[in-house]
Amino acid sequence: MPTVVRFLLFFAALAAFTAVMGGALTAHLPDQFFAEGGRDMARQAVQMQMWHALAIIGISVLMIQQGCRACISVAGCLMAVGTVLFSVGVGLTAFWGIHPGPIAPSGGSLLMLAWLLLAVGVIRS
Repeated sequence: MPTVVRFLLFFAALAAFTAVMGGALTAHLPDQFFAEGGRDMARQAVQMQMWHALAIIGISVLMIQQGCRACISVAGCLMAVGTVLFSVGVGLTAFWGIHPGPIAPSGGSLLMLAWLLLAVGVIRS
């Protein structure tokens, strides 16, 4: 299995694990552990993280079936980085009220770019 596929599958598994853990914390922690409106923010971050973990698994399967084409490989890697930035940025705001500047918006932009690259990579195949 190519190294990039192995990395993406490893990342997706960890992202899904931490999303399940985050979902449990979000569901069961008392309100005082969240900033104002933070529980809903945390739920959104957990959902985005899980959806993108599943998407990265799908990208990995595509790469195994069709080879590691540049556009699709870059899309998977950007999706991994974007997922971390977005989830961490939103999580910091949700739990501690810390606004870490452009981390979450940068992550979201990387996620959008990853989806666009995936579309381009698939249409070129």
